[in-house]
Amino acid sequence: MSVYGINSIKDLLCDNTYPGRGIIVGITSDGIKAVSAYFIMGRSENSRNRVFVEKDGEVTIYPYDASKVKDPSLIIYSPVRKYKNSLIVTNGDQTDTVYEFLEKGSTFEEALDTRCFEPDAPNLTPRISALLGFGGEGFTYKLNILKSADESGSACNRYTFAYTPVKGLGHFIHTYNHDGDPIPTFTGEPERVGVSDSIDELTDIIWNSLNETNKVSLYVRYDNLRDGTFESRLINKNK
Repeated sequence: MSVYGINSIKDLLCDNTYPGRGIIVGITSDGIKAVSAYFIMGRSENSRNRVFVEKDGEVTIYPYDASKVKDPSLIIYSPVRKYKNSLIVTNGDQTDTVYEFLEKGSTFEEALDTRCFEPDAPNLTPRISALLGFGGEGFTYKLNILKSADESGSACNRYTFAYTPVKGLGHFIHTYNHDGDPIPTFTGEPERVGVSDSIDELTDIIWNSLNETNKVSLYVRYDNLRDGTFESRLINKNK
């Protein structure tokens, strides 16, 4: 495949039992709708004991069974928040950090410079984040990953990728390359993926391609760049 090739989301997920948590951002082939998706997976009972709840276009993760929660610090957060003409999507409480920095006039990068990977040794899970902008310059988006520089967690490396949207194209970043012990951190640039013009089709592709045992929840959102409306789909394995 050439460096400009586009991967199938299904192909990237079907044979990967544990990509962890993932963010996809892009634009439909007609250029009308901005696409964003976020999914979570879990190997432990604590990680699987979660559901997404959407309210007013924002998403919060709650425990499915609160009596089983042992450590809420890394599993309960708001992965999707809206700030003016921006949409924030992340895999942790850095959502709130980005929101607070935007509110005081600072940038996405400045916010994430204050954060690092998760303190869950030996995995040292990366923090992944996206910022979708719907301002006067048109739709743009950025992806960021914060990950450990080494297996001991002695330093944090920070990478931000800024994109000019290309019709029909999305970028996919996830916390882990695949399952393992410890789990190997995502490496390289976000993967180029095709995105469907249909929110239901994309939702079905992602959900049905995720490992049945490990998948937990999925949120997919299409923002109409012409009229500012949006539609969303939410699936929880825990009903």
